Amino acid sequence: MKETIKKNISKIKRTELDRWVEEFFEYLSIEKNCSKLTIRNYKHYLSRFSTWFYKNYPRKKLYDLSLKVIKKYRVYLSRYVDKNGIPLKRITQVYHLICLRSFLKFLGKNDVKSLNPEKIELPKAESQSLKFLNPEQLNRLLNSPSVSKIQGLRNKTILELLFSTGLRVSELTKLNRDQLDFKRREFGVIGKGSRPRVVFLSDRAVKWLKLYLEKREDDWQPLFVRFCGKINEVNQGEKMRLSPRTVQRIVGKYVKKAKLPIKITPHGIRHSFATDLLSRGADIRSVQEMLGHKNIATTQIYTHVTNAQLKKIHEKFHSGNEDKEDKNL
Repeated sequence: MKETIKKNISKIKRTELDRWVEEFFEYLSIEKNCSKLTIRNYKHYLSRFSTWFYKNYPRKKLYDLSLKVIKKYRVYLSRYVDKNGIPLKRITQVYHLICLRSFLKFLGKNDVKSLNPEKIELPKAESQSLKFLNPEQLNRLLNSPSVSKIQGLRNKTILELLFSTGLRVSELTKLNRDQLDFKRREFGVIGKGSRPRVVFLSDRAVKWLKLYLEKREDDWQPLFVRFCGKINEVNQGEKMRLSPRTVQRIVGKYVKKAKLPIKITPHGIRHSFATDLLSRGADIRSVQEMLGHKNIATTQIYTHVTNAQLKKIHEKFHSGNEDKEDKNL
């Protein structure tokens, strides 16, 4: 009898958390207009927390959350390994806590008594090296596709467009033909966080886009399509559209072919786009707009490797640059 009561209590408590979690995701989708990818990741993070919470605290409710509980959860995350024995990266642990703080903030807005999210301090994530290509490496990559066939021409155009615009791979694969304005050499995209922005086409990008589109024998709407496998023309060829994963594989293929010393992804080309602009004197606010960054702090990660003005000041004023014989030698 007692065991049955315990199971029923546990079931009621789990339902309470699950109900608020469900409403939280509706809030993210409708009110915050978060992307499907963000919602998918948050579901994964909260599912992990929910499973851990009820396993370790079967008698507790949401308002029983405390810093002590969160501390134990952080220890759990730091010690977690998957079935292959691979631990969670430091940044992934941070994402779990960001998600939890967002959920607790949502509970507070709905007058659910629980832990103040501001009390959860986020650990510092490990600094990651910024991967980008110098001009010589970039030219090797851009010139690596063979354009004698339509697939190679498409791939060449993808590389040129990524560098010309700094598009995210998801933004690139969503492009349709009718978005391009060759006369103005620009087009609009809806980026991360549903923020609209205008991106610009370089002379080289326009050249290769026109060559690629002239070779296309279809009238499908997607800008970048596959040329192998079963043809599906339903909905203006929507099923033929390249996926982000396919574009990532395409970039990886030519990184290997160009024998580059670093592993570059489509996002690495985006980094190269930003560093190219800043190193040539573009102001950081303009680059922020072109990248579609909400906060300028995100754009500032590039400045420590591209600030040409600081380099000039160092060369001009640092005594180690003086052309004098070292008297100690």
